Amino acid sequence: MADPIWGVDLGGTKIEVSVFHLDGTKVEIIDRRRVPTEADQGYPHIIAQINKVVSEAKEATGLTPAHIGFSTPGTTEPSTGLMKNCNTVVMNGQPMKQDIEAALRTPVTLTNDANCFAVAEAKIGIVPDVVPDAEVVFGVIMGSGCGGGVVVNGKVITGLHGIGGEWGHNFLDESGGDCYCGCIGCVENVISGPALQRYYAKHAGEEKVMKAIVNAYREGSDPIATHTMERLFQMFGKAISVIINFLDPDAIVLGGGLGNIDELYTHGVKEVENHIFNKRVVRTPFLKPKLGDSAGVFGAALIGA
Repeated sequence: MADPIWGVDLGGTKIEVSVFHLDGTKVEIIDRRRVPTEADQGYPHIIAQINKVVSEAKEATGLTPAHIGFSTPGTTEPSTGLMKNCNTVVMNGQPMKQDIEAALRTPVTLTNDANCFAVAEAKIGIVPDVVPDAEVVFGVIMGSGCGGGVVVNGKVITGLHGIGGEWGHNFLDESGGDCYCGCIGCVENVISGPALQRYYAKHAGEEKVMKAIVNAYREGSDPIATHTMERLFQMFGKAISVIINFLDPDAIVLGGGLGNIDELYTHGVKEVENHIFNKRVVRTPFLKPKLGDSAGVFGAALIGA
């Protein structure tokens, strides 16, 4: 049996390490544990927490990793080696790869969390089950933010600037307003969970969490909830059609909290017909992910292996 592989999911609220054997698409977990990120205590504390959880895994397993893959909430700028685009903002501008390697005394690979999600579902998740011959896969994150990852023949396409697949910061609609990235009307500012909640509150004069908006839409009890959801489907169709027109992937996997909304796979995909450059014919399979919140840590390990 091959040596175990190690992955770490470095999130805004928790840091999780997983050590596992991989046989084809079958995963055998050896050890899995997590600690809180506690990002409010600063960047050095995050590095200390990483060291803590990895050290605990090493002690529990008696193993020493030759390499560890990390899923991160941003990306590394290839020209400087510094982190950028992290919603855990204390990581931005930091030489994180260098600092983690110094703390762990182990080589590491850092990859954006959407890329990790995409490669995990493409190689050991839902894609092999449904589209086993898929060569090009696009993984979507729709939750508190929006992102994406491109996988071609099992390899993540990160790109010259390290921003390959950054679907969430394409322009979608000016109604999204100013985005923290410096642009206007980004996908993330229109169809992420917080953006949809802001849209509902603006028109209803009261706030509702996303789950309540979805339930009210299904019940037909709230016209503003209905309008918010119909707008989601329309904007999703417009946003994802850009990916299909440009990349034409063999499969699209929808992750994140909003990826659990069943109507996205019907009403949302139907809206793609209005924008696709294929005489309104959409054959692209839109898939629900298989790996749940393990996709990030599995993808990190796969990329780092």
